[in-house]
Amino acid sequence: MRRRTKRKTLSIITFALTAAALATAFMIIHKPIPKPEPLKGPRIYLNDTLSNAMSDIPELEGLDRKVTRYMREWQMKGASLAIMRNDSLLYAKGYGWADEAEKEPMEPSHILRMASVSKLITAAGIMVLQDRDSLSIKDTVFGPSGILNDSLFNSAIKDRNYHKITVEHLLRHQGGFYRDPLFSSKDVMHQMQLDQPPVKEDFFRLVLRHKLSFMPGEWERYSNFGYLLLSEIIEKVSGKPYEQFIREDVLMPAGCFDMHIAGSYYSDRIENEVRYYTHEGDGKFVEEYTGSGIMVERCYGGNNIPLLSGAGAWCGSPAEIARLVASIDGRPEVEDIISPEAVAQMTEYFDKETYSLGWNDTDPAEGWSRTGTLSGTTALVKYFPDGECWIMITNTSTWRGPGQSRQTDNLFKQCRELYSDKLPKRNLFE
Repeated sequence: MRRRTKRKTLSIITFALTAAALATAFMIIHKPIPKPEPLKGPRIYLNDTLSNAMSDIPELEGLDRKVTRYMREWQMKGASLAIMRNDSLLYAKGYGWADEAEKEPMEPSHILRMASVSKLITAAGIMVLQDRDSLSIKDTVFGPSGILNDSLFNSAIKDRNYHKITVEHLLRHQGGFYRDPLFSSKDVMHQMQLDQPPVKEDFFRLVLRHKLSFMPGEWERYSNFGYLLLSEIIEKVSGKPYEQFIREDVLMPAGCFDMHIAGSYYSDRIENEVRYYTHEGDGKFVEEYTGSGIMVERCYGGNNIPLLSGAGAWCGSPAEIARLVASIDGRPEVEDIISPEAVAQMTEYFDKETYSLGWNDTDPAEGWSRTGTLSGTTALVKYFPDGECWIMITNTSTWRGPGQSRQTDNLFKQCRELYSDKLPKRNLFE
């Protein structure tokens, strides 16, 4: 639990100015889902066009060797890397195996679970709704005037301090919830005396009946549960199921047509989804989340992935994630799906102790970052201050867990120093 520095409320004008300043600074589930027609944006399906051959560049053989060495060091089966500069996709390549048993090489067209990078997608959805005047991040979540004011929530809440929680508090992990139970299905089944795995309503009842651990906005504690509530808010305000709204109103307008809510088991995989692998040090085998008593590989049945929803359930390719980032970064080269004011709010930086909206951190000196970790997955999105964005997702988790992203960050910095000026001048988005 970390102390949050007191902040001053900024006006909309200040947000707009901040967006301009940031843009200037950065210039330096069981069956495949049919691809829908886009509402707007580019009519190009990236994952149908990209291949490793397009990024087999002699000048970048050293980059390939460094990535391969990194994977070997951490015993990773496969990884996918995308590099964007000034909203142009310069490089997209897969390394190692998408499925080792099937001898299927990793390609940039493969999709992977992105874990908590999903939170960036959810935050973008909230900002789209705010731009439409459907909500404000200052709106309260619970209570008579709250967004989630139906009987399920009203009957569960006993602590009136819940009525102080705002949408922004959820986005910044400042809600004050006493626990984060989304990865504890078996414990929740026992605690609530359920004879089947808990659904989201069970998690709502379990958490909301307890007193808050701290007053909303006064501290921070990372909360997947808070982003499950944000997913519910999106459903309530938009009138659409969460996945439908995100696909139709966020991803397709951004040019992302091959992102999906992932499944929990190998049999649930999407047509071009990779196979996941768990390092022995990560606790390879665990009891199935359903409480069946069956031992399963942690990455296949250890957790209820779809239940994570906007907190961590999305899967996609790094190239399409780059396309989403290009659509919410305030740069002029790709039309944003959110307003300059919304970009400014998402990327406003206070200090290292305060989460940004959807992003982990938006330090102007270090760049913007978004990490993600699940069993079988490690993901990092790093948007550097010079406008270059590196994205890597692996299909293998390591014993370092969330700490693996720091190793990937170091890899990015080393590779940028050696190979940034050798990247081709092109745009694979087009």
